[in-house]
Amino acid sequence: MEAITSFVSTVNGIVWGIPMLVMILGVGLFLSIGLKLMPILKLGRGFKLLWSGRQVTDESEKGDVSPFNALMTSLSATIGTGNIAGVATAIFIGGPGALFWMWCTALVGMATKFSEAVLAVKYRETDANGNHVGGPMYYIKNGLGSKWAWLGTAFAIFGSIAGFGIGNTVQANSVADALSSNFGVPSWVTGVVLMVLVGAVLMGGIKRIAEVAGKLVPLMTVFYITAGIAVLVVYADQVPAAFMLIIESAFNPVAAQGGFAGAAVWAAIRFGVARGVFSNEAGLGSAPIAHAAAQTNNPVKQGLVAMLGTFIDTIIVCSITGLAIVVSGAWTSGENGAALTSFAFSHALPMGNYIVAIALAIFAFTTILGWSFYSEKCVQYLLGDKAVKPFRLIWTLVVPLGAVSSLEFIWLLADTLNAMMAIPNLIALVLLSPVVFSLTREYFLKQRALKAQS
Repeated sequence: MEAITSFVSTVNGIVWGIPMLVMILGVGLFLSIGLKLMPILKLGRGFKLLWSGRQVTDESEKGDVSPFNALMTSLSATIGTGNIAGVATAIFIGGPGALFWMWCTALVGMATKFSEAVLAVKYRETDANGNHVGGPMYYIKNGLGSKWAWLGTAFAIFGSIAGFGIGNTVQANSVADALSSNFGVPSWVTGVVLMVLVGAVLMGGIKRIAEVAGKLVPLMTVFYITAGIAVLVVYADQVPAAFMLIIESAFNPVAAQGGFAGAAVWAAIRFGVARGVFSNEAGLGSAPIAHAAAQTNNPVKQGLVAMLGTFIDTIIVCSITGLAIVVSGAWTSGENGAALTSFAFSHALPMGNYIVAIALAIFAFTTILGWSFYSEKCVQYLLGDKAVKPFRLIWTLVVPLGAVSSLEFIWLLADTLNAMMAIPNLIALVLLSPVVFSLTREYFLKQRALKAQS
């Protein structure tokens, strides 16, 4: 086992090294420039489309779930342990400057997420049951042709395996740990309850997952953001200094202080980008699998909704966590992961640790649901429709194992496979970028013409 762990650690160091960080940021920057910064400039339009996309009244719009619920399904998978434990870990290792690099990842990641969703809707297919399926494996196969099909297969293999780590066992373990340390609930009890809840939702497929996500995700996000803002209000006088510290630390080494061991600039960049991608999944290729099911005939409209996922996840939710940790001074406490976030909240708010524990539990639960759909579609692509029901059963049965297991190796393997998912997807995004640029240009030209007529 030590030899396997050592090998995976070596691979992890390679796939999350400088080339990967350059690829993720580079592709995002390339797409941002190609789109003329449209995702940032049209943020307001995205929110308008999101609001109007809560219900689809036009029966000619093809798809299985509303644009709003497609985004909520995507957010259910992205808003999870990365926003609470992942941000804290990035700051613990890389210092406050890691938050700055998370912001940078998100700003260029909006163009990446937009492009992923545009391609997912453009090249999606309909399966034997009449459901719309799409994502990187489909836009690689249908957009790049048969000679690139192996790349889509590679993505599906990495995605189907990675899901059991990052989207299942790791999340179940986080829920069990949070409920055990704060409420004294035995881990096996959490595992069994989670298994029952997950199984009940999964058997209803994407429509039931989307319905649950459409209700739980907005509710819990508002709850967590409200609590985080309350922390910032308590430490309002520290907020300007916190921003200065974050920006300064992004470009200068941070000396050891209190329980903080000190960090080089490279650590801030590496863990800021890696945890940012881990949280918002821009470039991983997971979110477009959910957006491919959206009821829409226009890929660009869904792209405008999809890019909000990165903004909400990182610019809003991750920033709340990171700022709370910095303004409270908790980053020098020596705590790490969810315990660090809990420490920051509990010092500002009565029962702050319980607020973090509840948020973490709900976010992790919805992540298990969202990622089940991602991995299911990867398995379906590889093995066909007959594999769907057995997959759902296995996914459900694995949940309690994650709740009671030690997951250091699973974390490592999942982190490595996440990076390996990103490689085929990023290659496809660059090669198919002319399609994205062309569709976007046509959409906005048409919008301007309609506006001129009215």
